[in-house]
Amino acid sequence: MYPQWGKIPLAGEWRRGSSEFHYENRNPYTNELIIRMSLANKMDINQAFIVADRVQKEWNRTSPERKRDVLLAAIRLFEERKDELVNLLIEESGSTRQKANLEVDMAVRYIHEASTFPLMMKKEQLASIIPNKKNYITRSAVGVVSVITPWNFPFNLAIRSVAPALAAGNAVILKPDNQTAITGGSFISKVFEDAGAPKGLISVIVADLAEIGDLLVEHSIPQVISFTGSSKAGKHIASVAGRLLKKATLELGGNNAMVVLEDADLNQAVAAAIIGKFLHQGQICMSINRIIVDKKVVREFVEKFTASVRKLKVGDPKDNETNIGPMINEHQVKKVKHLINKSIDEGAAVIVEGSVEGNTMSPWVLTNVTNQMSIAKEEIFGPVAIILEANGEDDAMHLVNDTPYGLVGAVFTKDIERGMAFAENIQCGMFHINDMTINSEPFVPFGGEKDSGLGRHGGTWSIDEFTSVKWVSIQKEDRKYLFP
Repeated sequence: MYPQWGKIPLAGEWRRGSSEFHYENRNPYTNELIIRMSLANKMDINQAFIVADRVQKEWNRTSPERKRDVLLAAIRLFEERKDELVNLLIEESGSTRQKANLEVDMAVRYIHEASTFPLMMKKEQLASIIPNKKNYITRSAVGVVSVITPWNFPFNLAIRSVAPALAAGNAVILKPDNQTAITGGSFISKVFEDAGAPKGLISVIVADLAEIGDLLVEHSIPQVISFTGSSKAGKHIASVAGRLLKKATLELGGNNAMVVLEDADLNQAVAAAIIGKFLHQGQICMSINRIIVDKKVVREFVEKFTASVRKLKVGDPKDNETNIGPMINEHQVKKVKHLINKSIDEGAAVIVEGSVEGNTMSPWVLTNVTNQMSIAKEEIFGPVAIILEANGEDDAMHLVNDTPYGLVGAVFTKDIERGMAFAENIQCGMFHINDMTINSEPFVPFGGEKDSGLGRHGGTWSIDEFTSVKWVSIQKEDRKYLFP
């Protein structure tokens, strides 16, 4: 139990939500109760927005140096409390120790990058076609940002939006998934407060969507909605935001493919496929959903891949040696098991048969999979590797693109120019040559195409998402107008 997290930061106070409903946050591996939380209701959310709107105006007037200092202080505190945060990620999200450490390190790098943003909020001078006129382009904070994040990488995916939003001068109303309300919400707010951020700059909403509805999008105060989650939910948020002429930045689902061409280094391709598929039990938006292998090398690849899969250690995520821990909940286990059974009925062959104990599923490997099968059409989000056979490079390209998603892809080939040409023909926001699909760097654009989202995170692209641009002109001398 973690009684210190029974209260959440709401409208500048640490208190319990006002709803009559509660949420029991449980360890997905042991099912032990972590904390029982009182949920927030619409009144709490309205208060959080009102306070955030007021506090944001003060924060926005804070000097760039002070904003940077708060971000740098937060980095130090997150690093000092890393062991605590890693253990919370294990307890709350079922992260293995390996994955939890990776997640914290990745998120801290995003804060480092964001710490440079306050000093980049400068006006830019442009030329004018009108005599004696000066044009300036200014950036300003949008005000209050609604950030809605999922359970799979709760800390990193929240930080990825929270840090740049704060750095640009905004306040944040943060709605983590209830299953990871601490690591994706309260822990973050507490550290930023301890680092010097004013109370109320970050409020955390732990609530039942059936009770609060679309208020985080529809409320009059936020003008930017940052959402990470499923494509279905993202489309709904985009439709609500669009109706209200609000900006939505969306990082949604993926049906990511890793292609192994006939000239690939198979040992390296196997090593990449193992971690790209099974890191965090395959519950990552960037996870490899389909492994597409040229028919000339598919038999050898499958042999090497399955041999590596059988070596993976499944079990307690606290164990330093564990590679695969629990899935987030029983519902997710049942969903993945249904996809497996359906694909077998459709003709897939089981090469490695997994098993289920509680919420923990050992890995599966299926071959004879086609793009028409449900398991190849949907985002699996579980420890199931499916292998499709391609009849040459053109067929592989067709298979990769034959999906409504377009988040990330990868190809393995010894010919780099061939890899670059392949990348240019794939419809996605990110692509990696001779590497796995799971990559995230704080200073490059992260995002997808098609049903995988809108907008980009990372580097100056994050600044674009959380600021508004204004053209200001100064007429230095009297101008002659058309009318007398």
